[in-house]
Formats: sequence, structure tokens, C-alpha cells
Amino acid sequence: MNDPALLVVGPSWVGDMVMAQSLFKVLKERAPWRAIDVLAPRWSLPLLERMPEVRAGIEMPLGHGRLALGERWRLGRALRGRYQQALLLPNSWKSALVPFAARIPRRTGWRGEMRYGLLNDLRRLDKSKLTMTVQRFVALALEPDEPLPAIPPPALEVAPGSAAAALNRHELEKPAGSRLLALCPGAEYGPAKRWPAWKFGELAHEYRQKGWQVWLFGSERDRPVCDNVAARAQGCVNLAGRTTLAEAVDLLSLADAVVSNDSGLMHVAAALDRPLVAIYGSSDPGFTPPLNRRHRILSLGLECSPCFQRECPQGHLRCLEGIEVAQVRAALERMDEKERME
Repeated sequence: MNDPALLVVGPSWVGDMVMAQSLFKVLKERAPWRAIDVLAPRWSLPLLERMPEVRAGIEMPLGHGRLALGERWRLGRALRGRYQQALLLPNSWKSALVPFAARIPRRTGWRGEMRYGLLNDLRRLDKSKLTMTVQRFVALALEPDEPLPAIPPPALEVAPGSAAAALNRHELEKPAGSRLLALCPGAEYGPAKRWPAWKFGELAHEYRQKGWQVWLFGSERDRPVCDNVAARAQGCVNLAGRTTLAEAVDLLSLADAVVSNDSGLMHVAAALDRPLVAIYGSSDPGFTPPLNRRHRILSLGLECSPCFQRECPQGHLRCLEGIEVAQVRAALERMDEKERME
């Protein structure tokens, strides 16, 4: 007899994993008694630990892009008898192998890469109806043709004391009454999603002059761009490559405002409900917007965008170069004024 638990095969990007929490929330609303486990890359486990809807994160011990049929089959065998249903968020063929090997009775996902046989609850995606990534995730919790419910936003929970512990580990402090601007200048997808570093630097300098603390967040790959920003604004704290993802989440929870490219950290900031200015270049703010209420989106909407390319195919990057520091500052100030009035 199978356990009534449900297995979700999670996505491989930070932002997508954050947005997947909306799916977990809908699943819990529909069946509060049902346990949800998530098969996910190791890096994402700290995110899942901050989602109260998830019982456990199960590490997928394979690097992104590796087929490793034997390893996937062995993992699936180890999971046999534990789940009644699997929901697959990735559309890849290989993502369906573990639930199939686990003999999970109902295996639900979008048609994707020819997954006939591997999935027995195969859905056809109508992109004109489900225009957002989060809608496509949530729709898998429903029966075919069932209308979408109101989608709850992601809401990561930072445990009491964990932010303080992260402050101590990195020898940081946020004195009472001080204000903190968090900047996320990176975007792992590519330069066509990155507002110019010198503009981040100018914004950082202006806020340092106002007396704000400014912390820079990013992965090891973002260190060069964050170094560039820090060089233009004396007194910035450059955390790029220094924090774990868990620490970055906990420290971002302390921010009074966040400015970010369309990146995983943008979705983290939104899920922490931080006041957020999100800057879009090659990507589409209608497809993967921040899902909290307290945000403003800056996008020029040029004829050539969104192109969804890693690098500008026309070589000019006007979609980002054309967004001025003054526009970002004005968006921050409007949000700050609104926060003070509420």
C-alpha cells in the first residue's frame, strides 16, 4: 500500500524553485493532510527548508545536464512504495526517469521532451492560457481543464535567530535605526539580463552618501561584477561568493529595499516580501515577474525585447543601458514613501 505522500520533481534554477512554492501552497490548501517531498539539486535544499509546506527535500545527486541512467534508476528503486503521485516541473525526458523507476502510480507533467510511457498523466500545455511560469506549475496540481485558483505568492520563512547567526558569521551588524539597501547585480543566465555594473555602482554610491548600508549579493560567478560595483561605492559590503544560499536568504530578509536584475535572488527577495525594484532586459516581466505585492518593475519594452537571449543578439544592450539610475532611484523613493504612509 503506497503512502499518500506526493513527490515533486523540482526545477534546476533558483527562481523557479522559489516560484514552485506557490504550487506547494495550492497542494496544501487542497489536501492539508498530504505530505510533500521534493526531489531537487543539493543547492536548493536550503530553500526547501524555508518552505513550511515541504516535508523533506530529497537530494538529486546528479549534476545539471547529466543523464546517468543507472544512477537515476537506482534512486527511483530506493523510492518505491513511498508515493501515490509525482508532479514533474521540468519538461525534460530525463526528469521523468526517477518517478518511472519508483513505480509511482500517477506521474503528472507537461508533454515536454516526448515523455510518452514515462508519464501516465500527460498534459498538453496551452501557452496562450498559461502565460506565466508559476501558472504552469500550479496547473499541475489540478485536474485537466480545471480553472486556475487564486495563486498564493511564495513566502520563505526565516527562522528566529538564523539571520543573527549569519550576521555573526560574516562579522556584520545592522544597528537599530540604520537602513539597508541590498543590490543583486548578477544574473547567471547571461549579460543580457544584467543592468550595467557602473550604474549599480552609481546607485550604491548615492545611497551610501545618504547614510544607508549597502550590501552586494551574488554567487562566486557574480564576484567580478560585484567587485566592479564595490569599487565605485566606498563602504559597500561585498558578499558575492562569500555566503551560502541559506545565508544569502537570511541576510536578504534584513533589507529595507532590494534592487535586482531578473535573477534567482530577485525571486528570493520577493518571497521574503522585501520592497523590490526588479530590472528586466532580455527576459519578460509578464512571464517570470516577482510575485510579492511590494515591487516595481523597470522594463523599456523595446521592439527587440524580450529576446530571451543570454547575450544581446544586436550587440547594443539598449534594453538595459537605457534604464537610468534616476529611474531606479525614483522607483525606490516611491516605494519608500508608500511604505511610510501605510
